Amino acid sequence: MRPRQDITELFSTFAQLDKDKFSKWLTDGKLRRSIQNCLNFSPEASHSENFWAIYWHRYWQTQSHHLAKMHLLAYLQESCYWTASKTVAKLTNSPHSLADYFQMANAEVETILKDFKAEKCSSLKAYATIAMPSRLRDILRQRKEADLCTNWALLRKVSKKLLLEALSEAGLSPTSIAQYRLAWTCFKELYLQKQSSGIAKLPEPSRQLWQDIADLYNRERFSQLTQSTEECTSTTIEQWLIQTAFYVRAYLFPPVKSLDAFKQDDDTTITFDLPDPSSDSLVISMIAEEDIQNRQNQISQMFAQLLNSLQNLDVKTQEVLKLYYQQGLTQQQIMQELQMSQPTVSRRLVKGREAMLAALVHWSQSTLNIPVTSNQIKDMSVLLEEWLRNQYGEYSLINTR
Repeated sequence: MRPRQDITELFSTFAQLDKDKFSKWLTDGKLRRSIQNCLNFSPEASHSENFWAIYWHRYWQTQSHHLAKMHLLAYLQESCYWTASKTVAKLTNSPHSLADYFQMANAEVETILKDFKAEKCSSLKAYATIAMPSRLRDILRQRKEADLCTNWALLRKVSKKLLLEALSEAGLSPTSIAQYRLAWTCFKELYLQKQSSGIAKLPEPSRQLWQDIADLYNRERFSQLTQSTEECTSTTIEQWLIQTAFYVRAYLFPPVKSLDAFKQDDDTTITFDLPDPSSDSLVISMIAEEDIQNRQNQISQMFAQLLNSLQNLDVKTQEVLKLYYQQGLTQQQIMQELQMSQPTVSRRLVKGREAMLAALVHWSQSTLNIPVTSNQIKDMSVLLEEWLRNQYGEYSLINTR
């Protein structure tokens, strides 16, 4: 699988498979323009893929925008492909091909997005790489169990929550959903009384049982349904429940949809309005967050560099600095404390600070690529002086508790 080269490709291209092998990347024109607009309007934004993955995930969470979902679906194409490759290698006797597993993985991307918590795992791709194979295994296990079930066994196993989700996904009206749900409740109550548990191939209900279920439904509808409905026959109840089983299977295992509909620069592939990134407060806040984090990281690195350079000084110089900054002794007092001459004390103070300043200048040039001027050296010297006082001040407090 050829890696994608830049941020624009990562969030706008989809994998095309040919004979169960990766063939090429297909670019969606609107997605490409969308991410390019973001980069053009926000040049200060990071070009890190993880920055934009988290951005689109937040956008998807807050706006429920189809655009964000499609960007993330494009971004996770490699995760879907490698999950499919590993699955087909393990399940050698499976009737499914790599392309089938690839499309199943794509169908689970929205679940991955719902479960992803940026505060716990900073990388969406890392999370998807771990979570997607597990999710696919669960789907295959459930599919196998469902394939073995009759409609009646499936309806007996399904939960009320999943049943309502399946009926809603099928596009039924609230009234129809309420009727189907009541029919299912009556079916479970009477069917369970006459069947043993744990059997996948449960027998089809008898005509008498269907009539009993219809009678129970017609009695319960007055108290269980908010709208007035007509009396139902046993045939109608049976048809409703067969249709309900179909909706549940379709909801649990949606038909595999090909992503090959995405064509190179095809503007008609998907339809949505491109947001105006120049007025997008989310990207602005994320840039601000990243700037703050970068500054904090730089400050932490700088302080670590200063501490390292302090520890690299010879022991006598460290003692002089400690007495001067921690205990506030004068050079005369340090001279008496350490039995040194005054010029030696003065030289060690100067040389110690110069060595640490030189280390700080070198770090700034090599890490931050900052061209150092005389004014900046003065600023760094002031920073060093403040850091030494804080460093030894904190050390003094810790050791006097």
